[in-house]
Amino acid sequence: MGNYVDIHCHGGGGHSFGADVDGTLAALAAHRAHGTGRLVASLVSESPERTIAAMNVVREAMARDESILGVHLEGPFIAPARKGAHDPAALRLPTVEAIAELLEAGNGIIRQITMAPELEGAMDAISQCVEAGVVVAVGHTEADAATAREAFDRGATLVTHGFNAMRGIVGREVGPVGAALADERIAIEFIADGIHVDPSLIASIFRAAPGRVVLVTDAMAAAASAPGRYPLGTLHVDVTEDGRAFVAGTETLAGSTLTMDRAVEVCVAAGVSRADAEAAATTTPARVLGI
Repeated sequence: MGNYVDIHCHGGGGHSFGADVDGTLAALAAHRAHGTGRLVASLVSESPERTIAAMNVVREAMARDESILGVHLEGPFIAPARKGAHDPAALRLPTVEAIAELLEAGNGIIRQITMAPELEGAMDAISQCVEAGVVVAVGHTEADAATAREAFDRGATLVTHGFNAMRGIVGREVGPVGAALADERIAIEFIADGIHVDPSLIASIFRAAPGRVVLVTDAMAAAASAPGRYPLGTLHVDVTEDGRAFVAGTETLAGSTLTMDRAVEVCVAAGVSRADAEAAATTTPARVLGI
């Protein structure tokens, strides 16, 4: 078994997490073959009923293989303008009741939730999740740096796939990543596939935020599989011969086909020390999750 810890992964080997138990375990096996020893099963935004059903599938898979650490809800409390590969019809505001419904249904398996902190009710929702022991990540958001800082003060400790589905860093507005760089409490996920973020920029972030970079795959079903069309929640994703995944009929990136072993090598090729790249794929994500 490998040592990598992937805290943001939707599937692999032709299967999506949460669709069915055997497929969930097959996706886990596909990533295990590339060095991932433990992972968090990420679920995209769907209706409450479908999300709860997917969590129940993951729970059953966890009972059969403890390498699955729990669930990451990437939504539905995200900004419509930054939805990426999420069904806009599934997006909701993070009301106390909506959060409570998911926490109760999760019954301890929700490890992480991605949230746009500018949404109505989001700051209180962040506190609600943190109090329940869930790691809150700022992501799929229009938030400026000031709003991100408020979210961090409320207890958010992570940024979901840095620079993707959020504002970037510019001279007078540094956005969520810029706010996170200045805050030693915050870790930042990166998809180091050479597509989502320029590898040289990731190398710069390693230098600017030592010990706070978390490598993730954000992989969907096509990871460790063949090109073609795959489901992602209620949407379809087309994967090209060169491994790029797009929402069908668009140019919107839909996760990746990355594996953790390749993520480490992309970082090393960009000038990151192997020790630092390995830490970003092992000890740092484990620390973020508190394991």
